Amino acid sequence: MSTQLHDFIRGLPKAELHLHIEGSLEPELMFALAQKNGVQLPYASVEEVRAAYDFADLQSFLDLYYAGAAVLQTEQDFFDLTHAYIERAQADNVRHVELFFDPQTHTARGIHITTVFSGIARALREARAKQGFSGAMILCFLRHLSEEDAIATLEAALPLRDEYADLWTGVGLDSAEVGNPPEKFAHVFTIAQAMGFRLVAHAGEEGPPAYIHSALDVLQVERIDHGVRAEEDPALMTRLQQSRMPLTVCPLSNLKLCVVKDMREHNLARMLRAGLCVTINSDDPAYFGGYMNANYIATADALELGKEELLQLARNAFEASFVTPEQKQIWLDELDAYAAKAA
Repeated sequence: MSTQLHDFIRGLPKAELHLHIEGSLEPELMFALAQKNGVQLPYASVEEVRAAYDFADLQSFLDLYYAGAAVLQTEQDFFDLTHAYIERAQADNVRHVELFFDPQTHTARGIHITTVFSGIARALREARAKQGFSGAMILCFLRHLSEEDAIATLEAALPLRDEYADLWTGVGLDSAEVGNPPEKFAHVFTIAQAMGFRLVAHAGEEGPPAYIHSALDVLQVERIDHGVRAEEDPALMTRLQQSRMPLTVCPLSNLKLCVVKDMREHNLARMLRAGLCVTINSDDPAYFGGYMNANYIATADALELGKEELLQLARNAFEASFVTPEQKQIWLDELDAYAAKAA
């Protein structure tokens, strides 16, 4: 792929809609926080952690992910984590992020939910005030835990809703997909929907296309996170194409977790060319080898995407974001201006 196209990608205005903030914990910060907080990690060095990033599947990644999250203990830790991600996102010309966070990962360790909210929110608000960087928070439920635990988490967070109304826009569903179908969380999503939260859910990464149907029909989600296995169900593909249901696809994540063996096998281009509302995202970039530009470049190189397709991917993300129509239009106008300049 040409250097010119890589430069085009680097300058492309972007929105990121599938980013786990805990998954942006780089080994260097992990070790620094472990030392500060007296946490014993199962690794002796940064190099040893990176060597452990050879995952066989989603579960092998999650085991390391939860071990790393143990170093996050104070409000400042969550601020530092989020601040570090924002710096990398801005370097990749990301204008807006709707980041996922997992309170249960932290409250199970005795960290108060307020600590999690306040650290993430302070970093987002600071970036908004100083650089105009736009962000939102999506509280995710861990699907390997019970729905009762999810409801308890939502109830614990609700007293914070007014304080974080400028950021906390939605709820989602993540963690181990296999054996944990969306319908397991039907009640908590009904509660959240009635409260006016935007709804998303991971489906169709390791789980079957039936999980995508359930996320749409039972949970009533507005976006599907991943969704790459939709291609196995032609009727579902037609439905996604006709409804323009956004799919927040994470190419390097799919490669790292062996959803695909080779990036050239990835179905992102086929889905895009079939008219689906596909977006590119980084998922857990510290663990999966790349932030937004790395994902765009790896995908463009492997699947031979052209400028128009790259612009469409960026356009899809802005259109699928949970912001006002006015704000979307500002970014879409910026994208059009960038396209005209690069023509």
